[in-house]
Amino acid sequence: MHLTEESISQKIFEKSKEVIPGGVNSPIRACQGMPRGPLIAKSGSGEHITDVDGKTFLDCCMSWGALLHGHAHPKIVETVKKRVENGSSFGIATPEEEMLARLITDKIESIEKVRFVSSGTEATMSAVRLARGYTSRELIIKFNGNYHGHADGFLVKSGSGTIEMCEDASSLGVPKNTVKQTLSLPYNDIETFKKVMRDPFYSQFIAGVIVEPVAANMGVVLPTDDFLKTLREETKRIGALLIFDEVITGFRISMSGAESVFGVTPDLVCLGKIIGGGFPAAAFGGRKEIMDLLAPEGSVYQAGTLSGNPVAMVAGCSALELASEGSFYSALEKKTKKITTPIKELIERNEIDASIQETVGMFTLFLGPRKVSSFEDLDKLDKEWFNRYFQFMWDRGVYVSPSPYEACFISSIHSDESLEKTCDLMMEFLRS
Repeated sequence: MHLTEESISQKIFEKSKEVIPGGVNSPIRACQGMPRGPLIAKSGSGEHITDVDGKTFLDCCMSWGALLHGHAHPKIVETVKKRVENGSSFGIATPEEEMLARLITDKIESIEKVRFVSSGTEATMSAVRLARGYTSRELIIKFNGNYHGHADGFLVKSGSGTIEMCEDASSLGVPKNTVKQTLSLPYNDIETFKKVMRDPFYSQFIAGVIVEPVAANMGVVLPTDDFLKTLREETKRIGALLIFDEVITGFRISMSGAESVFGVTPDLVCLGKIIGGGFPAAAFGGRKEIMDLLAPEGSVYQAGTLSGNPVAMVAGCSALELASEGSFYSALEKKTKKITTPIKELIERNEIDASIQETVGMFTLFLGPRKVSSFEDLDKLDKEWFNRYFQFMWDRGVYVSPSPYEACFISSIHSDESLEKTCDLMMEFLRS
């Protein structure tokens, strides 16, 4: 069932296509391949989102994980209003930058200094440039299905919306020589990684290894035992840097970062989404000796007019302060398991060809494979089945992420009643 011609959503989408490529400013929003056109949002409050046609949904996408505290949280809204009244952008340093930087460096042990940017792509792109500058090497290792933004060097076997695109580079327009500077290896494959890192030819050129400590752009895929520890040991052995891409997981799975969850300390960390409190903001940070190579102190160049925007900074401060209260993360984990635990039991009991995988505040229902540990396991996904699932949930007022390769996100504001409703609907669909 597609949106009708009479719907306001369809009219806006068709008009947008006249002036915006594909009608959207990020490809996955177009819901290509889905049984209906895209949701055109009008407003959000708490756990709900309302479209321009007046239909309200329980939101399980939450701006792709950015909204840890739901839509329009009163504390964040009030903080932002006060800041906007005194100016929203200067292109000049403000006190708010130091405030958020201090919060981040206090919470994540490996980050001694941090540089703010405006998007996750900027953060990862800049971290890789810094790794190359620090090591005087050029080669970067990433992992199949890990998405690190749309910079040229990352668009090889990347996840998220690129999965169904080109085979070599994940986009046309990416020079072959650029892709040659990136090796993409199977995620969670320790032996293949060791083989490359110990190769006499490759090892002398490797500047860094970038990884999503919990993969979230091919669905939620956790690292196997010793995978991250092996990355740390091997990078340290050859003098390369280990970069954690926590644009999604940063301040979602822990207040102290993935390093505190898995006991592995990276050299650089990339952050995004949550640190903007609903506004565009991202960052990368690490040890002082590495970060001080950035201009103006060092000769690795990076800049941005809106970097450290004061509105985004105060929103981020409020978001992190809210997440610091009480047993925030254990409560968020319980909320997530209200959905995932009963569904796991149903799948196992009925031997359904599906799996649900989660970490704190995020989950993916994989339809087809019994378990997903790597990008290669996604070959078993049943996309037609997922399309029916997406439509089923939509018709019943629950908005799940519109791709079988993505995660769904839970916020602190989701009520137990809403989570139970979501779980019941998912189980009803699986039984059918």
